Amino acid sequence: MEIGISIALILASLLMILLVLLHKGKGGGLSDMFGGGFSSSFGGSSVVERNLDRLTVITGVIWFVCIVALGLLLRP
Repeated sequence: MEIGISIALILASLLMILLVLLHKGKGGGLSDMFGGGFSSSFGGSSVVERNLDRLTVITGVIWFVCIVALGLLLRP
C-alpha cells in the first residue's frame, strides 16, 4: 500500500512540475519554449489555459491526498 502511494506521489510531483512550467508566465520563460506563447494570440483565457488550470488543480489535489495518506500510514 505504501509503495503504491509513494509511486503515485512521485508521479504527481513530476506532473505538477511539468504543468507549472507549462503555464503562461508574465515574462515568457519556459512556457514559451513548450508552446505556451501559442495561446496568447487567442486572448486572455483560452480553452487550453483553462484546461491546463484544471489539470494543475486536480494534480495538486492528488498530490495533497498522497501526502496525507502517507503521513497517516507511516505514523508510529
